[in-house]
Amino acid sequence: MRFNGWQRLCNFHETHRQKQVHASRLLVRIAGGLAFALGLNCITIFSTRAGDSIPAFEVHVINLTEATPGTITSAEAEAGRILRDAGLKVVWLNCPREQAVPDPADRCQQPFGPANVFLRVLSDQTRKGFQDTIFGFAVLPALASVYYGSAVDLARAFRTEGMDVPTILGGAMAHEIGHLLLGLDSHSPIGIMQAHWGRKQVRELLKRNLLFTGEQSRQIRAEWQTRMKLDAARNHTTDSIS
Repeated sequence: MRFNGWQRLCNFHETHRQKQVHASRLLVRIAGGLAFALGLNCITIFSTRAGDSIPAFEVHVINLTEATPGTITSAEAEAGRILRDAGLKVVWLNCPREQAVPDPADRCQQPFGPANVFLRVLSDQTRKGFQDTIFGFAVLPALASVYYGSAVDLARAFRTEGMDVPTILGGAMAHEIGHLLLGLDSHSPIGIMQAHWGRKQVRELLKRNLLFTGEQSRQIRAEWQTRMKLDAARNHTTDSIS
């Protein structure tokens, strides 16, 4: 994703191979420090309309920046709103940077499965060697990353628009999770999956109109249903063996 005006957010697909290697190395280092595997429990949340249900999934979040818990929570709420409009209910699970004592009951330490989603909020230091305008990237099937510093820069650039950091960060979270569910080459000329964000996109985000398209929403729901089926099959196989 890129933004125009004072800043430009990079197009993930153009440099995917480089970033995939970069992200993989970071994930190895983080996983070594945390000493836990990621997991997801698929459930169904019922909306207020009778008979209307939408799939829900957990996104495991680790904040590796100076962003406050309040900022992260607000960003998660914004991303959750955008994804809910597409037909998915997000349950955000904020995991610690380090896990000192193994605990099988801890959802942050549950086994990795087909339906896992892991979101990292990264500092500018981890962006070293890449364009300063990188806002985030995704590595299939389960890793999304966003740069906190880029959200701060864009908020400053569009300060006259009333834009705040959590709103931008939340939009970036939804965009990168969108890549995990739609594919890496899934930028579009309209909506939240636009590769370039400028003043027009900022205004749309402020108005809560920067969303997934109808077709993208359909694809997202279909992809998540497929992942849930794979996860259920894996759990069934595990239970049968045990």
